[in-house]
Amino acid sequence: MDFLDYAFMQRALLAAVLVGITAPAVGIYLVQRRQALMGDGIGHVAMTGVGLGFLLTWSPVWMATLVSVLGAVLMELIRWYGKTRGDLALAMLFYGGMAGGVMFINLAPTGSNANLTSYLFGSLSTVSESDVTAICVLAAFVVLVTLGLRRQLFAVSQDEEFARVTGLPVRALNLLTAVTAAVTVTVAMRVVGLLLVSALMVVPVAAAQQIGRSFAATFAIAVAIGVSVTIGGTVTSYYQDVPPGATIVLLTIGAFMVLTALATPLARRRARAAAAANPTDDPAECVIPGSRTAADEVGV
Repeated sequence: MDFLDYAFMQRALLAAVLVGITAPAVGIYLVQRRQALMGDGIGHVAMTGVGLGFLLTWSPVWMATLVSVLGAVLMELIRWYGKTRGDLALAMLFYGGMAGGVMFINLAPTGSNANLTSYLFGSLSTVSESDVTAICVLAAFVVLVTLGLRRQLFAVSQDEEFARVTGLPVRALNLLTAVTAAVTVTVAMRVVGLLLVSALMVVPVAAAQQIGRSFAATFAIAVAIGVSVTIGGTVTSYYQDVPPGATIVLLTIGAFMVLTALATPLARRRARAAAAANPTDDPAECVIPGSRTAADEVGV
């Protein structure tokens, strides 16, 4: 535990815990909406914010947050109105974000590609006190949204039409989800990096779905996995001198593989337990040719 003696590791661990909580908390809604790669796209746009932060000598985290939020809102508008050429517009937005980030950071008097690399792939030693303050504020916003509006966000993620019929403000909730995802990207970029943050938003959720039997259980398991892998990856990167972002993502994929391997025997055990709890002595069903069974009636 000697790593706790260093201030930069204390800051890195605090940031890692917050990232481990917020990334899966938002990612579960993106997975439900089939927008698993949204975080990757926002990460590309956030690069422009980082470059502008260096160019204007302002906090790269806050500038990246502003640019990411604007980019996320634009992505939602393209999704609503860009029926035919929406994919082309999104591609230009993503690639333009990457190019803008590289250009601005090289125009900055104190910027260089080395500075950009720490934001792309994460860096433990560069997490400053101001970064931690920004991450804490942004993480609090993400937690409040994902937990406080979990019922509404879940309803919209499952079926937008049903949510609209029930009176929910679907477009406002979609925009809020996009903005929350953008904030999460900037929370995670100092630890995992902009290019790898999408994995931490999606893979823990996919792993939790292997054993979770409800939305609440999946949510809790995904957050537990996120916190475990971010702490484990941060400590491993300190002792082994390896990139923290890559280490965290590889640990996350490892957790997914382990839970996937455990899912099949666990499902069989649950099936046997259910069969034992509901024994039946009824003879096998006889189906008269031309008749409809109960399964046919529900379309199975």
